[in-house]
Amino acid sequence: MESEFIALDKAGEEAEWLRNFLEDIPYWPKPVALVCIHCDSQAAIGRAGSMVYNYKSHHIRRRHNTIRELLSSGIINVDYVKSKVVGSTYKTPIYRRSGKESKGMDLRPRTSQHGSNSTSRLEIPRARFKEIKQSYV
Repeated sequence: MESEFIALDKAGEEAEWLRNFLEDIPYWPKPVALVCIHCDSQAAIGRAGSMVYNYKSHHIRRRHNTIRELLSSGIINVDYVKSKVVGSTYKTPIYRRSGKESKGMDLRPRTSQHGSNSTSRLEIPRARFKEIKQSYV
């Protein structure tokens, strides 16, 4: 819950900056509407609106004050939006090395240097592998 609340605080700071920027533009229609922030943590939304402090969370008190001030001044509005992917860490498919190659930050099908689609770059026929193995023994 703390990480969601910290993210909500950072989004609130960005929303405040955006609102101040839009107010400085001469031809922008005034008054500037409040910025709606979508959050998928009901606990973070509840904490933002409450006036109660918990001693365990005293290290995020400044963030709580910032969010509460932005909410009360009408700069931001926080709405709950149900997340489509909850718990993606254990539901993410595991990519095996067969047929996929990690290059940079994305996954691509393995291809040889000559353009033919093989399943592995290092694919050596079994008979040739035994021959190579015996030459090193």
